[in-house]
Amino acid sequence: MHEMSIANSVLEALEKEARRFPQGRIAKVGLRVGELAGVDPGALSFCWEAVVRGTNWEAVELEIEYSPRRHRCERCAREFVVKDFDIACPDCGEAHTVFAGGDELDLAFLEVDEDEPYRVGKEGVERK
Repeated sequence: MHEMSIANSVLEALEKEARRFPQGRIAKVGLRVGELAGVDPGALSFCWEAVVRGTNWEAVELEIEYSPRRHRCERCAREFVVKDFDIACPDCGEAHTVFAGGDELDLAFLEVDEDEPYRVGKEGVERK
C-alpha cells in the first residue's frame, strides 16, 4: 500500500515546514489527489491517522481535494472534465483532445495557527 509512504512523506514535509516557521502550529494539511494518481483517498486518510497517532501531529487534520481527469480541445482550446471516458470536446465535438490534468498528487496548502508555536529541538518538533 503506497498510501502509507505518501502519508509518511506528508509528515516529513510538515516537520520540515515546522522547523522553517516555528512561530505557528500547523492545524491542517491539504492534498490535491488526481483521479488518475492511483491513490485511494480513503486508504490515505486511514494511513495518515495511523502515522500521526500518538505523536505531536495527531491534531493535524488531513483534507483531500479530488481532482478529476481533464482534457483540452486542440480546436477550440476549451478545457473540460472527462466524464464516462468520453474525451470528445463537449463544445465543438472535436475527438482529438489532449490530456490536461488529473494525475496530480500535490501538497496544496498548510493551514497554520499562529497562537500555538512549536519548540524545535534535537528530538524533533513539539508543542510549547
